[in-house]
Amino acid sequence: MELLKRGLKLTHLRIVAALSETGQIGLAAARLGITQPAASRLLAEVDALTGHPVHQRTGRGVTLTPEGTALARRAARVLAEISDAGREIDELAGGATGHVRIGSVTGPALDRVLPALRAARLSLPGITAEVEVATSDVLGDQLLSGRLDFTLARLPQGADPALFDISLIGSEPVSLVVRAGHRLAGKADLQPADLMEFDWVLPGPGAILRQTVLARLAELGLPAPPGRLATSSFLLTLAMLQQSNAIAPLARAVATRFASGDAAPYAVLALDLAITVAPYGIVTRRAATLTPAASRIRTLILQTRP
Repeated sequence: MELLKRGLKLTHLRIVAALSETGQIGLAAARLGITQPAASRLLAEVDALTGHPVHQRTGRGVTLTPEGTALARRAARVLAEISDAGREIDELAGGATGHVRIGSVTGPALDRVLPALRAARLSLPGITAEVEVATSDVLGDQLLSGRLDFTLARLPQGADPALFDISLIGSEPVSLVVRAGHRLAGKADLQPADLMEFDWVLPGPGAILRQTVLARLAELGLPAPPGRLATSSFLLTLAMLQQSNAIAPLARAVATRFASGDAAPYAVLALDLAITVAPYGIVTRRAATLTPAASRIRTLILQTRP
């Protein structure tokens, strides 16, 4: 409460949070609908109220100091809670209505989110939803900034776990997928070494799927596979598979949907390398209270069985 006693206001939190996202005072001011001189005055007031400089100019714009980064992180949470409070009031007044913002990694998006939203169309017709499919790290940033209500993901690597609550759901088994007509498709006596003749499409360095795949190959005595393309884009991965002889490790839920049936454009290789990505779960901001609409969708997702 000390900062409030000193005169810290909501506008101070908004400018620090906006500066954290934009890295430029002019852009932060535009986001708040104020002039750049007004934004500079607010930041000077924050410096005085906290007793520490919260930003510093660099050759490329403005960066937050460690003190500013700490304040921006808390400011984003406060602003997200206020936004959620407004949505919750509107939803309570309107009954079973509302808008839910969900983030998910690819497998659970198909296995759990999609079936839950199909069910919600009948049981909760007043609720609308938007779904962001991305990596856990990207989703974690969006969750902390208040752009998502909850995610089906893993805790972001390198992030402070104290910022999140997670209810674990399960792990993700991985299948190896190629285009239909690939030389290895349908081969019954496939050996792990056969896979090393082809390019692999993997996510970029640091991605948990990439780390899991490389670790498992090393356990099997195999080298890192050749690969000229690294991407976390699901669509680009499918396009690369369709237009080349590349191999891609994909969540089994994804592989089942895109590589099943005689007319499917993709095929799952008849070789299980026992690759399983670490468990995922429903992730929320620590101690955050979901709006009624988000809570209802969360319940439907938990009740969904792949």
